[in-house]
Amino acid sequence: MLLTFLSFHVAVSLLSSDPFVTVQRQRMEAGRNILHKQEVEKKTSAWSGGGGGGGNMVRDAVDYRGCPADRSATGGWVAAALVLGIELCERLSTMGIAVNLVTYLTGTMHLPSAAAANVVTDFMGTSFLLCLLGGFLADSFLGRYLTIAVFALVQSIGTALLAASTLVTHLRPPPGEQPTPVQMAVLYVCLYLIALGTGGLKSSVSGFGTDQFDDRDGRERAAMGLFFNRFFFFISLGTLLAVTVLVYVQDHVGRSWAYGICSAAMLAAIAVFLSGTRRYRYKRSSGSPIVHILQVLVAAARKRGVVKRPPTAAALYEDDRPEHARIAHTAQFPCLDMAAVVAGDDDNNEVAGPGGRAAAPNPWKLCSVSRVEEVKMVARLMPVWATTILFWTIYAQMITFSVEQATTMDRRVGAFEIPAASITIFFVGAIMLTLAVYDRVFIPLCRVLTGKQGFTNLEKIGIGLALSILGMAAAALCEKKRLAVAVAATATAGNSTPISVFLLTPQFLLVGAGEAFIYTGQLDFFITRSPKGMKTMSTGLFLTTLSLGFFFSSVLVSLVKGATTWLGDTIDRSRLDYFYWLLAVLSVLNLAAYLVCAKWAATAAATSPEQQQQHTAVADADEKC
Repeated sequence: MLLTFLSFHVAVSLLSSDPFVTVQRQRMEAGRNILHKQEVEKKTSAWSGGGGGGGNMVRDAVDYRGCPADRSATGGWVAAALVLGIELCERLSTMGIAVNLVTYLTGTMHLPSAAAANVVTDFMGTSFLLCLLGGFLADSFLGRYLTIAVFALVQSIGTALLAASTLVTHLRPPPGEQPTPVQMAVLYVCLYLIALGTGGLKSSVSGFGTDQFDDRDGRERAAMGLFFNRFFFFISLGTLLAVTVLVYVQDHVGRSWAYGICSAAMLAAIAVFLSGTRRYRYKRSSGSPIVHILQVLVAAARKRGVVKRPPTAAALYEDDRPEHARIAHTAQFPCLDMAAVVAGDDDNNEVAGPGGRAAAPNPWKLCSVSRVEEVKMVARLMPVWATTILFWTIYAQMITFSVEQATTMDRRVGAFEIPAASITIFFVGAIMLTLAVYDRVFIPLCRVLTGKQGFTNLEKIGIGLALSILGMAAAALCEKKRLAVAVAATATAGNSTPISVFLLTPQFLLVGAGEAFIYTGQLDFFITRSPKGMKTMSTGLFLTTLSLGFFFSSVLVSLVKGATTWLGDTIDRSRLDYFYWLLAVLSVLNLAAYLVCAKWAATAAATSPEQQQQHTAVADADEKC
């Protein structure tokens, strides 16, 4: 790891030097600028293979030595497949812990039902929230390759510690007693070390996978479109293995063995990932998108009420980036345009450019129109971002309260008893079945009948939200039936609940199908409608909807528990059906808000030249797929 780290940074440092600066010092300033421009054009031509993406060298990508990446020797499906292995093992580890954690917390750690659910949702919420940290480090310091390697190792260490903690008797409370602060502290350290690893690597995996394809080449752009489908398939495959094989090992062999398998699998995935070092393509970082956004906001705030906005957009400042890389000005969010207004001497506090190049204005005082438009593009994502959070609150119930429901129900199939957490196989199965039917049946049929490529990303999100409402209604009806049987069984025969666990199937199928639509729709929406230099951040932004959905679940559970008697210490003493109905009502209101936001987002996209270009590229990729 250390040698890889050092060799990579030596390569990057060699790459960052300018090999074309050979102009003699005695040349006049004008002559030096002309030669510099010629050398830049020469370098660009070498990287792109003469333009058009048809040459041997891949533009904006380097190999492990820091040299321009050779298309025939780097990238492609071989490199992308090694990246998919990391994602498979990450899902196996994280979901293998999350889906069965609530039974460990209630059965072994003796936590109340609502408290156990909150521990799980806080753990999952933190995992996805830390994706922003991982994206920031990848964009600003480490790069995606090192970010994946380092944080995958962190996750493996955290899982190994969790496996060890389950073996130590003193770290578990005696029967009938609550856990001590020390016991909970050790558990939290292990869980949040895993969360740190998950969040750190997850925001970079999909981005580094797409780095292995050149979007300027027609065939590679088409392959990039297929990569997203296979990426999500590997996510589902890892989850499927987690809720079947890994949960069975936890319940019938031992949790320490299961968590040890997760740690070993992640170490093996890291070894496979590092083996592709010579094969990968590495993209140059353009700096942290978060810093760029802050620069625009600060520059605009400085001039608000102090400087007048010019009457025409032509008077706004634009930097010397190539014409094809510029983003046309839009009239939306005029307050942000103030960042591109030249205020006079106050904006002449210039920062020297690299390699002796001409100085540029201080970006905290004056930003280019293109930079401002990038921030506007991010701002257009936010309404849809906000209205997709509640879906993941519903998703959280599938791995917490629904698993608790399963523990009280009849899970026997002949002589075999299904582990409670394995009932989520219907959830994962619904995701994979929905994707398969959509890709192999619906899209070809849609092409023949309408000439379209299926649902748009906004339509997919809307379908996912609607299915989640039906899922919560089914969950409420199922819980009402289960409670009635549980009360009758307690009054007559004892503690067993003679009702089949397969009664939970409809809620898993509906919410699982909803996730298939909403996950792919969100990922497509955030990546295709974000600026090219902010792909990693946009992935992190998408994943924060999952994070906030889990956190909102914790908050909602706490509020409902404090204000009502719906959530007791055990689910048999609760009215979980009322809680599910509350989520269904909130989801109806959220869907109405989403429809308004989606209509606005579609209108905004139609008026944005940059996004029109991106949608054209995506449509071309779909046709080639």
